[in-house]
Amino acid sequence: MDARALRSEFPILDQEINGHPLVYLDNAATSQKPRSVIDAVKRYYELDNANVHRGVHTLGSRATDAYEGAREKVARFLNAASAREIIFNRGTTTGLNTVAGGYARQQLREGDEIVVTQSEHHSNLIPWQQAAKATGATLKFIPLQEDGSLKLSDVEETITERTRIVSIAYVSNVMGTVHPVKEIAAIAHKNGAIMVVDGAQSSPHMKVDVRDLDVDFYAFSGHKMCGPTGIGALYGKTALLEKMEPIEFGGEMIDFVELYDSSWKELPWKFEGGTPIIAGAVGLGAAIDFLESIGLDEIDRHGRELSRYAYGRLSEIEGIAIYGPSGNRSGLVTFNLGDVHPHDVATVLDTEGIAIRAGHHCCQPLMRWLKVSATARASFYLYNTEEDVDRLVDALVKTKEFFQL
Repeated sequence: MDARALRSEFPILDQEINGHPLVYLDNAATSQKPRSVIDAVKRYYELDNANVHRGVHTLGSRATDAYEGAREKVARFLNAASAREIIFNRGTTTGLNTVAGGYARQQLREGDEIVVTQSEHHSNLIPWQQAAKATGATLKFIPLQEDGSLKLSDVEETITERTRIVSIAYVSNVMGTVHPVKEIAAIAHKNGAIMVVDGAQSSPHMKVDVRDLDVDFYAFSGHKMCGPTGIGALYGKTALLEKMEPIEFGGEMIDFVELYDSSWKELPWKFEGGTPIIAGAVGLGAAIDFLESIGLDEIDRHGRELSRYAYGRLSEIEGIAIYGPSGNRSGLVTFNLGDVHPHDVATVLDTEGIAIRAGHHCCQPLMRWLKVSATARASFYLYNTEEDVDRLVDALVKTKEFFQL
């Protein structure tokens, strides 16, 4: 994979910020979009724009074919057993809320357990907090190791025969930790629990096979993997989706409507009330085509190599604290520079044309576990290079000088 050549596919990268060529290192928040995705969305609006499923005219048929074709691509991308197991939505947050609202609140009883970790994004914590409050279930946390990783022996001790749901991010958006989801799923199933996975940070970087992992639900967002904002998908095993109630009601998700009762369409449409995100699905399908043309294994290798290189280069800076494992890390590095607030670090880096993320990254419990209020995060993707990391390091050295550290 030639990251330098790939940069030319992303128009936004061909610009200067504050007089410097842009180095975009905020990919864990959102990735940039290649021309093929931008063109696919543009082409849909110019040629095929119509509502789906309802019309018999040509534009409606073409829009429906494009929308359902994108669903087929997502199913192949995840190796789902059927496209009926793919629910289009706004993204990971909506997917996780759908499981918490449509499955957990129906199935949980007082005394049941939901197991997560302290490193979860708020989107994979708050829905379970609310489900526990509504049902009387107990929320439990698998302890973290010093580097933010998990020990399977701790997983086995935390998950019990009372556990009904285990929900974990495949990749931490702060630590970069890649959790052993397949092994955790096996432990969950052995105890009669289902396995839910937050795939926001894994789907952009690695090949995900939901059947090999044997997960029950898997949620991800398109905008972190070269797709448009506002589109994502929830995978669920057919048997579980069929017994779930929808959490959003209205047009298109219904079968028959009477004055006092209604019935729902079959999968997957019973979960897609209202006009769906058609252009977003078209763009997501184009993003999947783009990523698969490069190869997810190559993207994963490149991200891990860049994170190792960045970990080593950042470690050369005196007074820097780096969080997360030194190995088995996905494409990001989170750090603090002395006692300088991460927002100040990010502001100085922006003057050098370098975009990073600063804050609590929607992981406030993890920040408290790390004993910090916030961190700075540089996250890499397929168009980033070692030269980008070198510019980050040089700019951090200037930041140290600016703050007289």
